[in-house]
Amino acid sequence: MDTRTIFFIGKPGCGKGTQAKLLSDHTDWPVFGSGQEFRKIAEESTAVGKKVKHEIDSGLLSPPWFAMYLYQKALFSVSEDQSVIFDGFNRKVPEAELIVDSLNWLSRPFWVLDVMISDEEATRRIAIRKLESDRVDDQFVPERLKEYNKFTKDALEIFRKASRLIEINGEQTREAIAEDIRSALKI
Repeated sequence: MDTRTIFFIGKPGCGKGTQAKLLSDHTDWPVFGSGQEFRKIAEESTAVGKKVKHEIDSGLLSPPWFAMYLYQKALFSVSEDQSVIFDGFNRKVPEAELIVDSLNWLSRPFWVLDVMISDEEATRRIAIRKLESDRVDDQFVPERLKEYNKFTKDALEIFRKASRLIEINGEQTREAIAEDIRSALKI
């Protein structure tokens, strides 16, 4: 099988992390998740850690240059013949442009999977997740959806224009979504 780079994108609560893990379990490709990286940094008692914690606690997206630093750090660690999954590194236009440019420059095939759900479904799922986990950013659903609508919709257009966007119906069972993803990727 050819080397692939897969990105997951979508509204909060769409199941990006779950689907990235399911795909990883099926393929043995490693997952690099921006959310977990940001949450780790937010635990540090440094100026950057405190700033990241404040942004997470406010439901805001990080600056594109910071997300891209983490993306590039992860990308540079991947061998030429290794497929990889990225979860959440592509939420603003500068990030999307850098991803397209960097992977085209490396001649590395990539796809962006948009796990699509409505705002109402995102709100419902996060309400359920809040009962099961202790993610601080889940307290800020309206802010996170506002950030998505303000920034991520435009980033999606960059991937669409590059013919790298695959839209997945995220309002199905986890298993059906995973099956649709494998089918779309032909794996």
